Amino acid sequence: MNNALTDPVTGAAHHAGLLWNAVLDGDEYTATGIVLAALGDGVDAETVLLDVIGAVQRRVGREWAANRISVAQEHAATAINERVIGGLVRELPRPRAHRGRITVSCVDGEWHALPARLLSEVLKLRGFGVDYLGAQVPAPHLITHLHRTGPEAVALSGSLPTRLPTAHATISACQAAGVPVIAGGAAFGADGRWARLLGAEAWAPDARAAADRLTTDPLPRPRAAHQPLDDLPHLADQEYTLVTRSSPQLVRAVYAGLEDRVPGMRDYTELQRQYTAEDLAHIVEFLATALYTDDGSLFTAFLTWTADILAARGVPPGSLLPALDLLAGELREFPRATALLTEARAGLARGTDSGGP
Repeated sequence: MNNALTDPVTGAAHHAGLLWNAVLDGDEYTATGIVLAALGDGVDAETVLLDVIGAVQRRVGREWAANRISVAQEHAATAINERVIGGLVRELPRPRAHRGRITVSCVDGEWHALPARLLSEVLKLRGFGVDYLGAQVPAPHLITHLHRTGPEAVALSGSLPTRLPTAHATISACQAAGVPVIAGGAAFGADGRWARLLGAEAWAPDARAAADRLTTDPLPRPRAAHQPLDDLPHLADQEYTLVTRSSPQLVRAVYAGLEDRVPGMRDYTELQRQYTAEDLAHIVEFLATALYTDDGSLFTAFLTWTADILAARGVPPGSLLPALDLLAGELREFPRATALLTEARAGLARGTDSGGP
């Protein structure tokens, strides 16, 4: 064994580099061999999960966003990492469950399940009994499971902020069933602000922090049953509901307006039309989510991220501005939506004028 690899941090980084090359090549067998070799080199199983496999998965996301790998490569790498986790845990001694029982689940509509899978395996290593339910779990099925199994807590994972309204309903339903919730994932904000807003008993920025929290400090029992409107009184203005319900009409109206402003769009292929409509639908969906949370930073952050993605693909980020103007025209009778669009447009225009994304 290379003496330089006896340090856990150095060893994890070394094996993460090797694993990255293997998943990029689509080589599942080599990838599995690398993580098993990491164990043999003295890297503990939790570190292999979080700082080798987890680190590679985070790099997959960054490389896709920078347009250095394709969507197909991103999917293939994720699938290999999923199977590598399975190969790793099969080689480990079966952990003895001496702590409580935790249900790990993704929000309904959330397909990015690998962070939740990593958490479930770390919790098992730490002695918890774990029910890992996987991706896209409908709230009624989750609640049925909770009534049947009676866990100490639910660990709820979400990466897309547009799932926050669904997450809110799920958190409320878990609490009504008497089970507290720890939320995690990018959907809940880098600082956990939306987990707190939606009433979760705890939030963690990553799997290690979530496991630490559950290990050292049991979650408090949930408060009495309540409705989402109790947490978010601004929803009484119905702007979120009306924007959500009218989303297809808004997309069509903005698309038609863009064709008038950018005549070249009339020559788009069917695939280009489809992608443009999908992009507009995402803008409306994130606007609706910002209305739900009453937090303009959510919408502005999405547009900034979208501008980065467009710039990486050679599309002028300023192309977003006409869409925002048209959407504002359609929603001129909605004061909160108008304020969110104005704030986001100003931020995006500043970035464009300064040569940024």
